[in-house]
Amino acid sequence: MTSAEIIAIGTELLLGETADTNTRFIARTLRGLGIDLFRATTIGDNAGRIAQAIREALGRAEIVITTGGLGPTVDDPTRQAAAQAVGVELEYQPELWEQITARVARYGRIPTENQKRQAYIPKGAIAIENPVGTAPAFIVELPSPPAPSRSTPAGLPRGEGSRVVISLPGVPREMETLLTQAVLPYLQERYNLHEIIKIRTLHTGGVGEASIDEQIGDLESLANPTVGLGAHSGIIDIRIAAKAGNETEADRMLAAIEADIRARLGSVVYGADDDTLEAVTLQAVAARGWTLVSLESGLGGALTERLVRLGSPTFVGGIRHKVRPEALEDALEEALGEARRENRSLAALGIALSISDDAQVVTALVFTPQGKEEHLLTFGGHPRNAPRWAVNMGLDYLRRYAQGISG
Repeated sequence: MTSAEIIAIGTELLLGETADTNTRFIARTLRGLGIDLFRATTIGDNAGRIAQAIREALGRAEIVITTGGLGPTVDDPTRQAAAQAVGVELEYQPELWEQITARVARYGRIPTENQKRQAYIPKGAIAIENPVGTAPAFIVELPSPPAPSRSTPAGLPRGEGSRVVISLPGVPREMETLLTQAVLPYLQERYNLHEIIKIRTLHTGGVGEASIDEQIGDLESLANPTVGLGAHSGIIDIRIAAKAGNETEADRMLAAIEADIRARLGSVVYGADDDTLEAVTLQAVAARGWTLVSLESGLGGALTERLVRLGSPTFVGGIRHKVRPEALEDALEEALGEARRENRSLAALGIALSISDDAQVVTALVFTPQGKEEHLLTFGGHPRNAPRWAVNMGLDYLRRYAQGISG
């Protein structure tokens, strides 16, 4: 079972100045190869700490991928750190300098002397030309763990199996290009990778994480496929991950677990993967032959924005109106007014959120040609999460009503 770790390098990441999108991209790519990702680490621009992180990662995983720190400046220490981690010196590669010079020339410039740093890589490393930037990448192969000696840096693994350190640029588009075009084929050949990992995510609404866990907790202890939960303000995601030798087998494994979960949870599951609650709800409303209007108070336009974004003719308009929760029904009736009398297929969703020092109260009203439902809820989380939670709860009530689901 091939394993990997990711090390994202850059002080700007630790300071929160730059979002780390590289780790997510690499993780998803490794997943597609059937590689188990054990850990992801963020390190600042310090050669000693980076080298230590690489050594520690090599003690746990076969593949260590770093991103960042390959630029031409003094605070780009990854080349030196990688060399230090495996106990070799940096070595100048004339062909890399030629590639860098040619790349810079495309911009009508002459490379500066400090850019020559990018032509140095750990001795014996495999250079990876960067066709979309000036920072070459490299792969350091450790065919077998070295025997202990005074010259071997402390912390290198002593177990069996080959190890590699792959250092990629930090610029996302450059990293993505080199990973997909050069690194993936290399990993597939070196580690004889034939397995894949596929993911299926089920979305549930209207219930809490503890309730879901109570019903499917035994599945969460499975080894393959694995099942995990993620909470998102009124929506609980259930992630199913299957590792198999081919896509057909992975799909079969996913389908079996998904069928089990749906049988246990029933209508609580409203969709999967790219399905959104608002889209599923509008589809259910449209299937009834209804059109929808909304009224919201205290949500900052969150309900209307999510419905408008779909561009569906089923949603005919949203109203923002400051109203107390207890007056929501009257306000909704008044706002609909003549429209409801003229359009007997009109449905309405009204949500009012009131936040005080004591409580965050949500009133959700569902009006349809078949009747009315009212729900009074209190939210105990952070006030900034209350609008999203209120919208999700309200949409789920409407979805259930439109789908003919009681409760």
